[in-house]
Amino acid sequence: MHNRKISVIISTYNAEAWLEKVLWGYHTQTFRDFELVIADDGSGPATEALLHRMQKEVFYPIVHVWQEDDGFQKSRILNKAIAQCSAGYIVMSDGDCIPRNDFLEVHDRRKEKGYFLSGGYFMLPMSISEAISREDIETGRCFDIKWLREHGLKSSFKNNKLTAGGFKAALLNTLTPTGATWNGHNASGWKEDIVAVNGFDERMQYGGQDRELGERLTNYGIRGKQVRYSAICVHLDHARGYKTPESIAKNQAIRQHTRGSKNVWTPYGMQKEEQP
Repeated sequence: MHNRKISVIISTYNAEAWLEKVLWGYHTQTFRDFELVIADDGSGPATEALLHRMQKEVFYPIVHVWQEDDGFQKSRILNKAIAQCSAGYIVMSDGDCIPRNDFLEVHDRRKEKGYFLSGGYFMLPMSISEAISREDIETGRCFDIKWLREHGLKSSFKNNKLTAGGFKAALLNTLTPTGATWNGHNASGWKEDIVAVNGFDERMQYGGQDRELGERLTNYGIRGKQVRYSAICVHLDHARGYKTPESIAKNQAIRQHTRGSKNVWTPYGMQKEEQP
């Protein structure tokens, strides 16, 4: 078994219907030299059963990294998943983001030493999220603006994410006022850089733990590169029961400290200690 060129980390928690659509999305990828590492924050047996079944149907290997359910502990399971990645380059996304067939090709082509890549997502309403079938994913219809409009998508500047190709996508990547931050739903970087800053800060629960990792990478000298109009995934709708004002406030305080102190290392990361 050779080491793959890219490890893709997908976070999930008890959302098999969405995760299955995402797994079919990776089955359509033009770039095929990857493994999928599932960062499972305590799902029940239905997720394990889905992964067992899908492993027989998709071409890529699936590594299932699971931890006991202890509330929203995404940072902790992501650190465990990073440790399990066999590739030197890591793409991170979520179990509710279906990748377009060139998603990994873009991450592979644009990766560069000294940088991480910052992508976005295209948010779909619940009605379309539920309507998307395996066939819609395999044919790429669910990324087609005409098909989405027929299914009730409203007009918006954001639709450019799906329609911009080549030069226009490159131009919009350059012009966008959105900063090149580490976004948990669509970002990638070198494993050695992520390990060098000790991964995610496990004190952080919902809201911004991905950005905080990016801020430490920046402090470490790794620059963000914008690919939001090139590396495309559609985001399926869901409720966010774990989003609380307390967790947001706590995380904002941690991020403020990271930026102010120019910290590169968190003692609450993959290794539980001060910087060696």
